[in-house]
Amino acid sequence: MWIADKWNTYEVLDCSEGEKLERWGEYTLVRPDPQVIWNTKKSSQWKKVNGHYHRSSKGGGEWEFFSLPEQWSIDYKSLGLTFNLKPFKFKHTGVFPEQAVNWEWFSQKIKDAKAQGREIKVLNLFAYTGGATLAAAKAGAKVTHVDASKGMVNWAKENAKSSELENAPIRWIIDDCVKFVEREIRRENFYDAVIMDPPSYGRGPKGEIWKIEDAVYPLIELCSKVLTKDPLFYLISSYTTGLQPAVLTYMLSTVMNPKFGGKAFAEEIGLPVKETGLVLPCGASGRWEK
Repeated sequence: MWIADKWNTYEVLDCSEGEKLERWGEYTLVRPDPQVIWNTKKSSQWKKVNGHYHRSSKGGGEWEFFSLPEQWSIDYKSLGLTFNLKPFKFKHTGVFPEQAVNWEWFSQKIKDAKAQGREIKVLNLFAYTGGATLAAAKAGAKVTHVDASKGMVNWAKENAKSSELENAPIRWIIDDCVKFVEREIRRENFYDAVIMDPPSYGRGPKGEIWKIEDAVYPLIELCSKVLTKDPLFYLISSYTTGLQPAVLTYMLSTVMNPKFGGKAFAEEIGLPVKETGLVLPCGASGRWEK
């Protein structure tokens, strides 16, 4: 398992009964987590929280706040990044902390390539609020950030400014990821690396249905056509329980290895839990590298 253990402003304090207790800077939140199927004893720290997201039996849920600001920020000092947080209706805060383990991996790959005099162009799809975009830009890459949500792209721009990357070579694109890649292929605009964090399920602006089990392999194939002849890496993350690490390895291997050589590998990713010393699983990531 790849563990995101370099945070100092975020931590999972404990997890039990379908929920996790997290510290985000100065504030403590309780949020649901489907992986937490155990019922361990809860300490008194669970009673002193700033916000609690309650899952509804009918789907969705809502926040209950106790002295929580509308927005605050945390730093990921290992890479010099700052993220603006604001809880919104789908329980999220604006950052997936477990992804830091991937930021560390590809940041080093970009820095090594730069040290050899190579310029690196990265395509980040389903780019959300820009964690991977900022990490790649901070490492020295030129990044194209693509997300269908205007609100998410604007949030990512705020994070870029907070991370002193407002003048970094980042291209901000509000578009459907598949359609954008198709156009880039026609324009012969190629990239040295692809990062993607596709949703498990979603609907497009015209009612198109996205199901990761049906759509992810064709998208991996499509993105292989927008890569340079000597790509640096390919990263795909998934929170869908049906997509085990071996599935991600298999998909990347069958698409990338025949074209470019290299190797694909995947693992669960996770976050350390302070109370128990154990690790909370947070999905899986697949990596291909030359």
